[in-house]
Amino acid sequence: MQSRLRLYLRPGFLFAAAGTAASAVLALSLGSNGAWFALAAAAAALIVALYLPEPDGQGSLVGSRATLALDLLPGFAREVFEGLPDPLMLVDGAGRVLFANKAMRAVAGTDAERKHVSSVLRTPAVLQAIARTAATGESSSVEFAFHVPVERHYQAYVTRTEGPRLTALLLHDLTSLKRAEQARADFIANASHELRTPLAAVSGFIDTLRGHARDDVSARGRFLDIMSVEAQRMRRLIDDLLSLTRIELNEHVPPAGEVDLGAVMRDAAATLGPLAEADEVSIEISAPPSLPTVIGERDELIQVFQNLIHNAIKYGKPGGHVWIALSLEPNPPPTYGRRSPGAVVKAVVRDDGEGIPREAVPRLTERFYRVDVKRSRERGGTGLGLAIVKHIVNRHQGKMYIDSQLGEGSTITVLLPAAPAPAEETAPVVVTEVI
Repeated sequence: MQSRLRLYLRPGFLFAAAGTAASAVLALSLGSNGAWFALAAAAAALIVALYLPEPDGQGSLVGSRATLALDLLPGFAREVFEGLPDPLMLVDGAGRVLFANKAMRAVAGTDAERKHVSSVLRTPAVLQAIARTAATGESSSVEFAFHVPVERHYQAYVTRTEGPRLTALLLHDLTSLKRAEQARADFIANASHELRTPLAAVSGFIDTLRGHARDDVSARGRFLDIMSVEAQRMRRLIDDLLSLTRIELNEHVPPAGEVDLGAVMRDAAATLGPLAEADEVSIEISAPPSLPTVIGERDELIQVFQNLIHNAIKYGKPGGHVWIALSLEPNPPPTYGRRSPGAVVKAVVRDDGEGIPREAVPRLTERFYRVDVKRSRERGGTGLGLAIVKHIVNRHQGKMYIDSQLGEGSTITVLLPAAPAPAEETAPVVVTEVI
């Protein structure tokens, strides 16, 4: 009984109990978005206060300050922290990271513990909140974003415990909410702008057919054909806008499956076979049979290479060629290696068309950007194809490079992370197919 009473009278317990009550009030004031991480941080404070050793007079842990909280916490407390879906970090009075759960290690790196928090989270707003809470004991909340490798938004909630004095940082992922808001705004803006022209054309021809061209058979047939073309253009615009919106919403969620890129490339080329035959364009695919699979989602990768091959056919010369080459790159470029260490599969799509002016190349992945607006619309382009490709490649943690010069055609290179290689590998033999 006395030991239990001493437990309840510990300063840390009293602080954690008060902090829990305060966090409940804060959660109510923040609404449903703030309730989860406010209460979760209070629970973390309670567990830390109950199960870590008593502090000395300066608020430091009894014993070696180099001892990690991970070693001091009981097993079930570590399981609670590790199982939290939101990133959690514990920082001591000197600013050193004592503990980071699995979700936090995915954000800050696997070797975050033992480092100073400023070398793990390089976000001034969060560091200022941690320093302010550590100094005053007042809980705080800030919103921030990581812009590379893929943009992610977080709400950071910071609170401090007593006995021992630790600062708890809890992150709540707001990326999906932010992306949904931005996608809604972009869709409305793009749809209202790009659909205005075909809608105006259809409305004008309808008025004409109701008026003086009511009995003109030849004009009626010609106008109906134009209306059909404009209606198909609107359908393509809406389809591409919806596809781009869906991809952007999930861009921060990497795929987990494995895909045979050679099979994807052959299926994409076969689908576009009739279009290539109409322009008398031949498609050649070269790939080693032992090429490893890539980490990705099959339907999205088919969409990537259908867009790239379709562009190569449309903007290549009639009677020309489209070359597709797949290969394994054991040592990816340094700019790529940070996001996907290990081997990558390289896919190259090249045409022999007119090429693109060098000053236009950086803008090719912008929404609705067209080098030749008239030709693009005549060939059924919406100006969204390469934007879709860029976002899918980003979601697959890959890279895309565009190289083009006037009179020399265009080459687009896509690098995708390879799945773990098999134990035994055979020497690759390049096989060339002509479609």
